[in-house]
Amino acid sequence: MTNAPTTNAAGTVGLRRALGLWDLILYGMIVIQPTAPMPVYGVMSQRAHGHAVTTVLIAMVAMLFTAVAYGRMARAYPSAGSAFTYVGSEIHPALGYVTGWSMAMDYMLNPIVCTILCSKFALNFFPEIPYPVFVIFFISLFTGLNLFGIRTSARINEILAGGMGIVILIFLAAAARYVLHVPHDGVAFFSRPFYDPQTFSTTAVLGGTSLAVLTYIGFDGISTLSEEAENPRRNILLATVLVCLITGVLASVEVYAAQLVWPGTQPFPDVDTAFVHVAGRAAGAWLFLLINITLLVATIGSGMGSQLGAARLLFGMGRSNALPKSFFGAIEPKRRIPQNNVIFVGVLALAGTTVLTFERAAELLNFGALLAFMGVNAASFTRYFLRERQRTIGNFLPPIFGFSICLLLWLNLSRPAKIAGTIWMALGIAYGAYRTRGFRAELVSFDVPEDAGNNVEMIKT
Repeated sequence: MTNAPTTNAAGTVGLRRALGLWDLILYGMIVIQPTAPMPVYGVMSQRAHGHAVTTVLIAMVAMLFTAVAYGRMARAYPSAGSAFTYVGSEIHPALGYVTGWSMAMDYMLNPIVCTILCSKFALNFFPEIPYPVFVIFFISLFTGLNLFGIRTSARINEILAGGMGIVILIFLAAAARYVLHVPHDGVAFFSRPFYDPQTFSTTAVLGGTSLAVLTYIGFDGISTLSEEAENPRRNILLATVLVCLITGVLASVEVYAAQLVWPGTQPFPDVDTAFVHVAGRAAGAWLFLLINITLLVATIGSGMGSQLGAARLLFGMGRSNALPKSFFGAIEPKRRIPQNNVIFVGVLALAGTTVLTFERAAELLNFGALLAFMGVNAASFTRYFLRERQRTIGNFLPPIFGFSICLLLWLNLSRPAKIAGTIWMALGIAYGAYRTRGFRAELVSFDVPEDAGNNVEMIKT
């Protein structure tokens, strides 16, 4: 591992290339988190009629192809790893804007998802306290911590990820012990989580898979480290694919164990926190509490990071006059944070929790994410196949498969999610057309600016 900073042709000192392949993989796993399938387990199992493990595996295939596209595009744009940049530069600026607007949906929805989850996990500890009280408490907590510039360091995130890994091992051991001591009907019992002929439905499984995509969201963040990676042309692509593969295998094992403990035909006491009830059945109250507190702590970290990420996105748009600069482009000078935007996102999250369930918010988040993933696959196809003199099958099939599977999953989102998402996209396109005089002027920037004074790690639930 080298410790020397790089120098470009102009003699300017660049970022230190100190991140090897395993550093990149560790970063990706911390962003995604080892417990990624647990929060969404109940809603995707319910949607897929008990075939949660199948949905996770299908989603992994889609994400692997998309990971290849992200890795290849990071080679072409090593200092600007964003779907907005890839699509806008390779296909058309207007389509890049549409992709950026879909990413903005993700940023706005993530704090809502985290607030709902935190409130549901807290209810498991204090069921006598009304749900709206927890919603207000957690939104106030995220907003207050971000306003005071509280940050989580990379070291803390590594420790949390390691702790989650230990909790997962404890759960798997408890699940194995439970299954071995419970009567079952032989081989069919162990194969039913993959395919149960009595409940299987292609439409249901694809609908569940459209939710299972949430398990993998965050892997694209590896592409933003291109300037700090050793041998980025090789390692960014390899790390992105390996993180998706490791996440898929780990998530499948967790979900498979959960389905053996709690067969898919049995309803959950609360679908939004289903995994903690599975843990309670496997080993009793102590594991119920352990999994619950683990997911609560992880989601609090995610809520903080996602709120600040959304605030930074709004700041970037305000700074470029895409939004009113006097409000959205302002920085609080003492702590160097976009204070107005942090408060704005907090108010938006509070409003969102009054009209959205966790399942609907997760679907809307995936509505935007799948659009962005389709855009990156299309950009990769354009650059490495259409514009290449020698058109190889290796540059043709991965983006085609990635785009097609993501499109199929996007089409299988619920009707309400597609309606709400389409309204969001229509508003964005109308706004973009207005700001750019019919997309003839300079387009809005969706890049999230870094703030050296308050470098919060964004952790995904």
